[in-house]
Amino acid sequence: MVSNSKVSEALFELGEIFAIKGDLFRSRAFLKAARRIASLSIDLQEYRRESDLTSIPDVGKGIAKIIGEILDTGTSVELEELKESLPQGVRELMQLEGVGPKLALRLARELGVTTIEELETAAREGRIKLLKGFGEKTEANILRSIEVFKSSRERFLLGAILGLERAIVDYLAASEEVLKAEIVGSVRRRKETIGDLDILVASNNPEEVMERFTSIPNVDSILSKGSRKSTIRLSNNLKVDLLIVSLDSWGSALQYFTGSKEHNVKVRRIAAKKGFKLNEYGLYLRETGQKIGGENESEIYSLLGLDWIEPELREDHGEVEAASSHSLPKLITLTDVKGDLHVHTDWSDGVGSIQDMVEKARRMRLEYIAICDHSKSLAIARGLDEERLRSQITEIDRLNERLEGFVILKGIECDIKSDGRLDLPNNVLKDLDYVVGSIHSGFKSSEEEMTDRLIAAMQNEYVDTIGHLTGRLLLKRQPYPLNLDKIFEAAASRGVMMEINAFPDRLDLNDIYCRKAKGANITMSIGTDAHAPNQMDFLSLGVDVARRGWLEAVNVINTLNAKEILNRLRG
Repeated sequence: MVSNSKVSEALFELGEIFAIKGDLFRSRAFLKAARRIASLSIDLQEYRRESDLTSIPDVGKGIAKIIGEILDTGTSVELEELKESLPQGVRELMQLEGVGPKLALRLARELGVTTIEELETAAREGRIKLLKGFGEKTEANILRSIEVFKSSRERFLLGAILGLERAIVDYLAASEEVLKAEIVGSVRRRKETIGDLDILVASNNPEEVMERFTSIPNVDSILSKGSRKSTIRLSNNLKVDLLIVSLDSWGSALQYFTGSKEHNVKVRRIAAKKGFKLNEYGLYLRETGQKIGGENESEIYSLLGLDWIEPELREDHGEVEAASSHSLPKLITLTDVKGDLHVHTDWSDGVGSIQDMVEKARRMRLEYIAICDHSKSLAIARGLDEERLRSQITEIDRLNERLEGFVILKGIECDIKSDGRLDLPNNVLKDLDYVVGSIHSGFKSSEEEMTDRLIAAMQNEYVDTIGHLTGRLLLKRQPYPLNLDKIFEAAASRGVMMEINAFPDRLDLNDIYCRKAKGANITMSIGTDAHAPNQMDFLSLGVDVARRGWLEAVNVINTLNAKEILNRLRG
């Protein structure tokens, strides 16, 4: 049976190939349809039985025919023919940051490379800089992109496994032989990217649990299988480790397998200084070997004279010292967050209407959302000019009149131009509730140029928040160079907030910079950057970043209710 995701992937491929061939109209059409299919909550096969595929927004007759073909055969004749028409290796080269369709075509044709490995060899041999219009800087940038790509093959976005980790735990916990089951390791610490998934189980019958674990749906291979530890690889290439302990060691194992290596070393040193021995099996008196703790995780920290340390903080970033001095922050929680301050709609490049996004937010028990569609400079995203933005403002006002217990904030994600000016004039920005200023171009500028550009943007009285500040795309694009000390100083003086962009491949600002911003007395906002209703579920990832950054509810503006945030923004 062909899944929605397979159809969406095929449409994305068609969109990419049309971009390579210069047919931007068809490229945009297929990419938009792909995003729409990816956002559907109902199975396409079931939808087709009940309705015409053309009733799906952004799906015309031609695309509907291709979708039907993919559902019936698993592929599309047009897609296969287009693949065959491309020079070998072009699509692979396009996986590199900064290598678009035209550059990929030229590299493939002029260097004769068909793989990323061959391109790396050409770069290291100095053959790229010899091409007309190229130079040492271009060659160095390509080598950097290759390094980022190679490292990304070994890691996964936390957002990419969102829900999968809990599904595996729930599958295991359904067995009567499983007394307790929990995610540990970097996933429990909610790191932005992970190498593998670690699961801890307490059981008195580990053999049966191991059999259940190695028969999980979508297992590609069993890498190892033992009585207490086994490793499998799923069909998406994610490696999953299962560790089984007895119930009386549950707490100590949970502590041991959650913290970073550095955190655990520091905690064990404290245990040693107090005359204890701590390992995954329990806490023991060193002199007698008597076990005094192990079943309860919080008890381990308590017996060592430490306050409970939330899993997200266990990175040896000062949390052990803070736990010792009883000065840990009371971290923000998902239930503290009352709204999403960055969502897109089908007015620009989103695939949901304003009403769709409102309905999703209400199901999430939120009190408000900020509609922040792109501004006019992003033509590829159908950015809003002054006239269309004013029409959207009118539409939001009309919807707000009908809503009870919920508010739609009138916003924009306004492009910051190269000189720091905003993409839209103040006479339209002043009529909005919320303005996010973001950079979407010119990433290769110098640190001084990028810093000055952002500081100039913050001088505009209508800018509330700077969106995805460092411009990074996890596992794809490195952050552009910035002097964060200068930016935070300017933001604090102007009362401009910094966004935690919760989209899985951004998570920007990261946890380290969030803590730095907190130290500079800067308020943070959290926005999902959702382009479809289901992407608003990424709000939890933004909260994860905030927690790893030591943020409390008072540090994040979204913890205000609808009335409070409107008063704050208008004030």
